[in-house]
Amino acid sequence: MTTLQEKLFQKVTEKEEKMIAIRRYLHENPELSFHETKTAAYIEDFYKGKDCLVKTKIGGGNGLTVDIIGKQTKPHLAIRADFDALPIQEDTGLPFASKTPGVMHACGHDGHTAYMMILAESLIELKDELPGSIRILHQPAEEVPPGGAKTMIEGGCLEGIDHVLGIHVISTMDTGNIYYHAGPIHTGRATFKAVLHGKGGHGSTPQEANDAIVAAAQFVSSVQTIVSRRINPFDTATVTIGSFDGRGSANVIKETVTLEGDVRLMREELRPVIEKEFRQLLHGICEAFGLTYELDYQNDYPVCVNDQKLTELVKEAVINANIPEVSHVEDCGPQTPSEDFAYYALERPSCFFFVGAHKEGTPAYPHHNPKFYLDEDCLLIAAKAMASVSLFYLTKGAE
Repeated sequence: MTTLQEKLFQKVTEKEEKMIAIRRYLHENPELSFHETKTAAYIEDFYKGKDCLVKTKIGGGNGLTVDIIGKQTKPHLAIRADFDALPIQEDTGLPFASKTPGVMHACGHDGHTAYMMILAESLIELKDELPGSIRILHQPAEEVPPGGAKTMIEGGCLEGIDHVLGIHVISTMDTGNIYYHAGPIHTGRATFKAVLHGKGGHGSTPQEANDAIVAAAQFVSSVQTIVSRRINPFDTATVTIGSFDGRGSANVIKETVTLEGDVRLMREELRPVIEKEFRQLLHGICEAFGLTYELDYQNDYPVCVNDQKLTELVKEAVINANIPEVSHVEDCGPQTPSEDFAYYALERPSCFFFVGAHKEGTPAYPHHNPKFYLDEDCLLIAAKAMASVSLFYLTKGAE
């Protein structure tokens, strides 16, 4: 007798070419966070005429939910895929490269959406055999705070949901490998913009000026002591100055300097410590140099924490599925990027795991790079991985 998993695997395998075509269409037509109206309409149109319940404009944004009701409503699992792009000029040379100047799917969200649409279509076709129900979360705006996850949660996307699962394809992890980790999996984040105001002048008479560049340079060096001297060496945290805008003439002392950057942390308890030290250092240095300043310091994505029990279920499900395209299933440990999937994990026991997307023998460009590339073989693997975990979850939950 053919099992439900075998039927589902067969369906997504038969639709692999369609999955890749969807991914390429989305890749050619990227839209930035909070502006994904055409993408949302494309996804909505895909579900027309299918035996499912679709809700649009979740929380007033571009998000959609798709409910696939099985033989019973419980357990009710949510599985999430994001669909926004980035303000990056593509430099891949692909025949299906972005048609929109300055905008690119440089993080794999086009792949997430493509595999999820085909998996959802296949689940709908088998819905009468499902021992529970599944809600697809098509989420916009992962890349830009406050993030689409927060908006969707506020719009009720988790009402009636027991647990949430998500996958990210990773261009620096080998295709054929699936990775998981229980506990903190992604860092929390804060961003900042500091504008330092001094007194401009001429390089020949520095005594008559008040150099904002010197003060800003002192701050750039000093702010690193937060991690080296205020954070436990066994904790993970970073403070990055990503932009130092003090451009001017070579012989002119700059009056104003703007610094921008971000903070990452792996324990929420570190957040207030870092912010306090940051503010104290900035205030003290500006006082010492006789400068004034403006600071916009924004705490956004929390630390993403994978539920221990659900992560064990994910591991067991993927291993037991014996997916032909999967070579290894392993614990990857915590990862340093930040993810707004963290908001789902605050609301429901959740698990966010990874599918390798780097083809052996090719360059491995990181995410958010103009040359970012994902091996499209990862799409079928992602679909089968999420399929196996979802069915395993519904079966165990129904027992």
